[in-house]
Amino acid sequence: MTLPDLRNPDQLALFLDFDGTLVDIANRPDDVRLDPETLEALADLKGLLAGALAIVTGREISAVDHFLAPLHLSVAGVHGLMRRDAQGRTYASPFDSELPAAIERAVRPLLAKYPGLLVERKYGALALHYRDHPELELASIEALENAVGELQKTEIKRGKMVIEVKAIGGDKGAAVADFLKEAPFAGRRPVFAGDDVTDEDAFVLVNARDGISIKVGPGATNAIYRTAGTAEFLEWLRRLPAQLAG
Repeated sequence: MTLPDLRNPDQLALFLDFDGTLVDIANRPDDVRLDPETLEALADLKGLLAGALAIVTGREISAVDHFLAPLHLSVAGVHGLMRRDAQGRTYASPFDSELPAAIERAVRPLLAKYPGLLVERKYGALALHYRDHPELELASIEALENAVGELQKTEIKRGKMVIEVKAIGGDKGAAVADFLKEAPFAGRRPVFAGDDVTDEDAFVLVNARDGISIKVGPGATNAIYRTAGTAEFLEWLRRLPAQLAG
C-alpha cells in the first residue's frame, strides 16, 4: 500500500516504534544497528516538526538514547511504563518495590529448564527472548503464563519472538495520548508507525484521533497503512524530511 504524502509539518506529530521499525530486529537486543541515514532523517524531522517527534518502544529510555546518540528525543519506554517529555521531564508508573524480585523468582524454574532463553531486565519488567530457540515459543509462553499467574498487578506482553512480564500501567496508546496533551505535540495530527502487536493500542488511539497509522510488516492490524517491512518503511522515512520541507 502506498504510504501517505505528508505535508504541513506544523500540523503533524510523529511517533515511531524502534525495533522492527527504525532498525531490523536482531537475535540479541544489543546487536541492532541504526543506520546513519536514518539518524540524520530523525534529526531533520525533529527540526521540521518543532520537536513533535517521539519514540514509543518496549525498550528503556536509556537504551534508546544509546542508539540515537547524539540525538535526544522524547521517548516512551517499557510500553508506556516510563516517559520523557519534550522538556526532558521523566514520568514513571509506580509499582511495588518487591515486584521485580517476585518476577525473577517466578521465572527461575523456566530459565533453569531452558537456559538458552535470553533474559532482558527493564524498569518494572522482565522480557524473555527466544529468537535463538524458536522451538521454545509455546513452552516459554505457557510456562511463563503459569509462573506469573499468581503475581498481582502484572501483565504479559507478547511480541516477535519475545514474551514479557511487566507491572500493570500504561500502554503505547496511553503514552501517545499523554504526549498529545503537551507541547509541542498538542493540537497536531498524530502519525504512528510500528511493527508488533504491542503497537496496536497506539494504532487504535491514533485512528480515533483522525491520525495516520502505519503497520510495518505482515500481520493482522488496526493500522490504516502498511509497508512490506522495515526497509520499505525506512525508505519512506528518509524521504519524509524533503517532503515536509516542500
